[in-house]
Amino acid sequence: MRIAHVITRMILGGAQENTFLSCRGLRQEYGDDVLLVTGPPLGPEGSLLDAVREAGIPVKILPELQRAIHPGRDWFSYFSIRRQLQEFAPDVVHTHSAKGGVLGRMAASSLKVPAIVHTVHGAPFHPHQNRMARATFRWCERYAAGKCHKLVSVADAMTDLMVQAGVAPREKFTTIYSGMEVEPFQRSDQQREETRRQLGYQPHHIVVGKVARLFHLKGHEDIIRAASQVIRQLPNVRFLWVGDGALRQRLVGKIEALGLQDNFQLTGLVKPQRIPSLIAAMDIVAHTSLREGLARVLPQSLISGRPVVSYDIDGAKEVVLPGQTGYLLPPGDTVGLSNVLMELAGDAKLRNRMGQEGRRRFLDQFRHQHMTKQLRELYKQLLRAATKQRSS
Repeated sequence: MRIAHVITRMILGGAQENTFLSCRGLRQEYGDDVLLVTGPPLGPEGSLLDAVREAGIPVKILPELQRAIHPGRDWFSYFSIRRQLQEFAPDVVHTHSAKGGVLGRMAASSLKVPAIVHTVHGAPFHPHQNRMARATFRWCERYAAGKCHKLVSVADAMTDLMVQAGVAPREKFTTIYSGMEVEPFQRSDQQREETRRQLGYQPHHIVVGKVARLFHLKGHEDIIRAASQVIRQLPNVRFLWVGDGALRQRLVGKIEALGLQDNFQLTGLVKPQRIPSLIAAMDIVAHTSLREGLARVLPQSLISGRPVVSYDIDGAKEVVLPGQTGYLLPPGDTVGLSNVLMELAGDAKLRNRMGQEGRRRFLDQFRHQHMTKQLRELYKQLLRAATKQRSS
């Protein structure tokens, strides 16, 4: 097959890693011709483009394709994407992210590409927006859904959300969990002692970790509020944040204002290859984002054998099983968050039992090879249907 993937930017993030592994798997495992069309990886999050190039994936970077809304530049981006697709002549166009998804589907539809697919990594509309922005993004998604043949959700919860919003009928959706390299997380305990030594942790320290950009709606403030209670009761608890972003200075200021700086450590931006060892250094993983499709850190942590405490948002409940692999809490419940963190911090057997159950349940389900196989089967189904329609 000839398959083009379109995404707004290849920063370090879940949607981007999904796209990278899909492109790589289609090339290496099935011998497909793949083209990645993307904008520049602007922002403090870091870039995946080096990994893309090292894997030999052909990539076209369109400088005008950027995340911020800009009508004139976006119209130019549409024609640039269309030109790249026209030259490549794909059998399949698979789009990702909000802007890349809308413009890519419009361009592919105008060219009558036989199979057009869009992955919903997370809805671009959410309750934390103002009403006009939410309505606009919902309309855009509804319009773009009419320009593709199938919508892939990374969690069943995303299908429910999009159907309830009237984006598309349920039969247009299919769920394919976002795959990853599971082996580094499965073997991560081999690096635990060395990583903890490098970070300065002692054997008696219980480390609560969070892996996320330091950005709005990621819930770092809630961790700080809960931590003040946890540390008063259990001063041996430490908090490890992995990631960087625009809110770093503000968050550090809040930590220092509460006198918690000795219990917090921020790694800043790290290479993706370091994430497994950093999760291994943790004893508990906290995920307090207020919106996310299905955060990759949840299965990554469980495959690493770590229990997870998460807000009950979007697809979290599909992997965080209360009492089995972790705890689910109402968004913003910092009292509940501090209570369950203290419970887990004080019970090593409970942590181990939940972590092992998570690894048993989700190791195979999140292998990237499984994702790529499902995606390619979907492409084949759509192409067969397109051929049948042409011949009828």
